[in-house]
Formats: sequence, C-alpha cells, structure tokens
Amino acid sequence: MARDDLWSFFHPSSVAVIGASDSAGKLGHEILKNLIEGGFPGALYPINPKAEKILGLTCFKNVKDIPDQVDMAVVIIPARMVPQAVRDCGEKGVKGAVIVTGGFSEAGAEGAKLQEELVRVASNYDIRLVGPNCQGVNNPHHPMCASWPLLTHKGRVAVISQSGTVGAAMMDWFSVEELGVSSFVSLGNRADIDEVDLIEYFEGDPNTKVIAVYIEGIKDPQRFRDVLSTLSKPLVVLKSGRTPGGRVAAESHTKSLAGADAIYASLFRRHGVCRAETIEEFFDFAKGFAYLKPPSGNRILYITTSGGSAILATDAAEQEGLSVSALPEELAGQLEGVIPPHAIRSNPLDLTGDANAKMFQEVIQRARPYYDTLGIIFGDPILDASEVVTPEANELVIFLGGAEVERAERMKMHQRGIPVFPTPERGVKALAQLIPPKSKARKAQTTFPVASGRVQLGLYEGLQFLESKGFDCIISSFADSPGKAVHLAHRMGFPVSLKVDSPDILHKSDCGGVRLNILSALELRSAYTQMMERVRSHHPQARIPGVVVSAMASPGLELILGMNRDPQFGPVIIFGLGGVTVEILRDVSMRLLPLTRDDALEMIDEIKGAPLLKGFRGRRPVDQEALVDGLLKIARIAEEHEDIVEIDLNPVLAYAEGMVVVDSRILKA
Repeated sequence: MARDDLWSFFHPSSVAVIGASDSAGKLGHEILKNLIEGGFPGALYPINPKAEKILGLTCFKNVKDIPDQVDMAVVIIPARMVPQAVRDCGEKGVKGAVIVTGGFSEAGAEGAKLQEELVRVASNYDIRLVGPNCQGVNNPHHPMCASWPLLTHKGRVAVISQSGTVGAAMMDWFSVEELGVSSFVSLGNRADIDEVDLIEYFEGDPNTKVIAVYIEGIKDPQRFRDVLSTLSKPLVVLKSGRTPGGRVAAESHTKSLAGADAIYASLFRRHGVCRAETIEEFFDFAKGFAYLKPPSGNRILYITTSGGSAILATDAAEQEGLSVSALPEELAGQLEGVIPPHAIRSNPLDLTGDANAKMFQEVIQRARPYYDTLGIIFGDPILDASEVVTPEANELVIFLGGAEVERAERMKMHQRGIPVFPTPERGVKALAQLIPPKSKARKAQTTFPVASGRVQLGLYEGLQFLESKGFDCIISSFADSPGKAVHLAHRMGFPVSLKVDSPDILHKSDCGGVRLNILSALELRSAYTQMMERVRSHHPQARIPGVVVSAMASPGLELILGMNRDPQFGPVIIFGLGGVTVEILRDVSMRLLPLTRDDALEMIDEIKGAPLLKGFRGRRPVDQEALVDGLLKIARIAEEHEDIVEIDLNPVLAYAEGMVVVDSRILKA
C-alpha cells in the first residue's frame, strides 16, 4: 500500500508558502510562523510580491523565482488566483500543493468550475493536491506544521478529517495531553487526494499505529471497500450524517453523497472498523488503540480508592461485555498485610482512603497474573501515581478527583506513553474496542422490575379477577380432566387454546404448558395428556389442579400491560410490545403512581414500537383509548390492592376497536 506520490506532503525538503503575510493573524502569517516555530528542518520560501522579508525570511515574487528545488507549496491566496499559482508550481517542478484557500466547489456553481480548472492544471503537471478549502498538513515526526494550531508532540495516531474543526479539536486534545499525533491532514473539498489515498499512505507509515478518520461521505466507495479489506492497522471512524437531516447537511457540506448510514454500519462491522459515535469517542478510541495493550480476555479487576467510581466502572464494564469477576481466594490471601484490614476483599477492590502509591504498586504486582486487565482508578490526589503504572502493561488507568496532583501525575504518565482516562465510562469504553466481539460476554442490561411476591393466582382465578375490574378477557373456563376440556371446547367452538393452571408455575410456555390452535376433540385429549406429563416432569412438586380452555382470539397487536410494586418507590406501571420476547427486547415504558390519562398517553407514544400502534403499512391504528383505560385500571388495582405486587397481562391483543387480555400473571405478597 506504499504511496510514494504523497511523500512530498509529509517529508518535504523545502516548502513555499504562496500568500505568506507579514500581518499577524492572517493565515499566510500563521502557517509560515508555525512552520518556523515547529522546527521545519528544510528550506522555507515565503511568496509575496509586495514584501522583501517576512519573519526574517527572504520573500520571492513568484515560486518560479526560487533558485532551488521546491517539494511542496502551501497556497493561501484568493481562489481566482489559485489555478495560475498551481500552474507556476508545475513549471517549477513542485510535487505537491496544499490549497488552504476556500471559494471552490463548496461555494456554488462558479466555485465548482474554478475547482475543475484547478484539477485540470494540477493533472497536466502531475501535481498532487490536498484541498482546496482545507486546514493543511502537519507531521510532527519530520517536523512540519503547515497547518494550525501548532502541534509539535510526536504521537502514534494519524488524524484525517473532512472537517477542519473536528480535526483541530483532535489536534488540540492530543496536544494538551502531550500524546501528539503521527500526522494530521485536513481533506477539505478532496479535489484530488481523498481519505482512501491517505489511509493507504498511513498503512505504510512506520510512525503511525492507528488511523483515525472523520468522514461525511466517501468519494470512491469501491476503493474504500478495497482498502478496508487489506488494512492491517486499527481504523477508527467518526461518520456523521446518520440521521435524515444530518445526511442532507453532510451532502451540502461535502458536495458528495453521504450514503445510507445502515450500509456504513454494516461495512464497518464486516471489516472490523471501530466506529465512534461522538468526537469524544473518536479521541478516546484512537488513544486507546494507540497506547493500550490489547487484553487477552475480558476479565477485569478494579483497584481503587473511590467506591463510587468503581461502581460506575462496573456498570460500564458489564454494559460493554467485560467480566468483573470475583477476587480469587489465593489473591485475597496474598493481600493480607498489604491492604487495610477494613478494606473489603472483592472486585472492585477498594483500598479506602488509606491508600498511597506504594499500596497501589504492591496490589498491582500481586493481581496482574490473575486478570486480563487491571482497572486502576486513582480517585484521590495520589502522589507518585505515575511511578506505579507501566507502559504497554495490562492496565487501564483512570484518574479523577485528584485536582492539581491529578493533572501533574497524568502528564507524567502521558510523557511515558501511558494513556489516562478522565472517567470510568470513557476508559472502559475505549478498552472494550480492543477486545474482539467473540471474547466479550453478553452485554448486561440495566436492572428491571422483578417479581417479589410469593403467591400466584391461578390463571383462571386471575382472569376472573381482571374481569371484575372491568377488563375484557378471552372467553375461558377451567377444566380438571380431558373430558371436561373437550366439553368446554365444544361449547366455545374450535379452535381453542390449552394452558396449564398452576399457582406454582410462573412461565407456562417454558415447560410445555401452552398449546394453541387445537382443532378437534381428539387433538385436545392428546394435548391435555402430553401437557400434564411435560409439566410434571419439569415441576414435580408443583400443584396442578387443571387447565384453562380458552377461545382463540382474532389476530391483533401483542402488547404487555402490567404493574410491579418496587420495594422503594411503590407501584410501577408498565406498557410495551408484548409476546415471548418482552424480557429480551424490553421495549417498554414505565411510570410511577399517580398515573394520569396524559401519563398513559405518553407511555403509549414513547416506546420504539409506537408506529405499530398508529397504523403501519396500511393497517388500522389500534384503539388508543382502550389502552389508556387499561393502564388506568391497572393503576387503580395497584392503589386498591396493596397485597398485589405484580400484574403481568401478556399478551394483550389490541384491535382497532378495543383490546382483550389473553394471558395474565398476578402475584401477591
């Protein structure tokens, strides 16, 4: 993937600044100043026909007047003059030009014509172009800062950006942390050189460990796919234009198609591209790939002086698929005499406020062999913290709450190539990008209200109770024998459903306790016998007085309406999409009492599946008022029956007119 044609942009022996200015604050002045103060080792030639010297350097009226070879030119003059300046560069033998000037395709039809002329001229002379309308190029390893702000710290991340501001923000953050970059390129309008050219170049750059790219759209999708299929270095991408409005804005900004975001997401997953969702993640993920050691697994131990930060870190780890595994007894024994007696020997391992750098060091040394990563959280002003952590070790360092000590120690760590993250969430999320998906645990979900009752109403009893409270329930009857079940089915009319009725079985379908669409008496007798055998084999101790025979309801939208009595906050009303996947998808909304009609309407509207309720692909909208009434009835039950701790109506079938409860679970304390 070597790109020798781009060498002149990153390792020029001489640079001409066309449009250099002696007026401080103008770009022609600032870029020349940054080249000088950044320590550019080659020859610098300011081009300005009206000045003799700028910043102590002799000026030339035209690039062709320079007596020596010029490798690269930085062009900062009015747009209308740029094509001629590039033609002059071609006659001089310049190999690359960075066009900082704007006013080209981004400025409308006339600017687009001017850009076409610029490309034509450059092509005639075999000049490669960065820009126009860009923020320049910076390579601290050469060093050469033909850009702004001035950044001189040498780092491991190559930053490529279609936005000058996004790129400048990354440069500023890497500069403040003294981690630096390997190079920075602002693409601008991409009249010639684009993101693929640069990804190919940095793939072969020995100073670059990670490539970070901000894109709004891809200039050449097929070449982009090709480069992703052969790339060996980590690629972190911040792709904007994810929403309909964002896509329109991106296409307006870049004058190229932004593309459907779902396609980009699929492409990135296929090729292992790390996608950031925010500028902050863009920075953190690139920093993590550049300086963190890739873990061999997903086990992490937190060593901390901050219990609160450790809890946040634990939440973040489990949400990212990391395992906060228990402290081995062997390690706990090794910590005797090392940590305070009142410190709890668990994971997280809270060293308490008695901790100092020496205690951290001794714990780190003992714990390292037992975990894939040590999450070291300095939650206080720990003096000499920088001396107890190690570059390229299995450590994730987080420092917060340490004020001036934190700032000083963090800078020392960065100078040693040890990345420090300011919050547990940011650090853990960056670390998680380095762990292959197959090595991660299933991401934990946030806690959900669970049953705390001990007595379950039988299914038939529960349906009768709901009817007494005004609910429309599916026509049902209780049967304690196959014969009675058949008799009831004949009265209802086939097809029917059969459900086991037991106060000791919470999930009927898990043990074969539900059969639907039974079409005949013979099938019903067989289903009854088989159901009893299966249920008793799964729950040999359960009380099973019989079954519930129900009419089959007409197809409708499956929903869940419910209540859970939280031990701290009291009754929580629940609404969402129903069926067997409700506990997996958790597309639900919740409200505490008191519940008003407006609250119920908001609950219905805020689930992700709300469009299904309002009519989808020609279907009629469901009866929203019936759903509101159902939620208000559940709220009244919660207020009037304090002994009921859970109501689970699932599924409730919603129709264009009304709704019907098909199954229920009611638990009492």
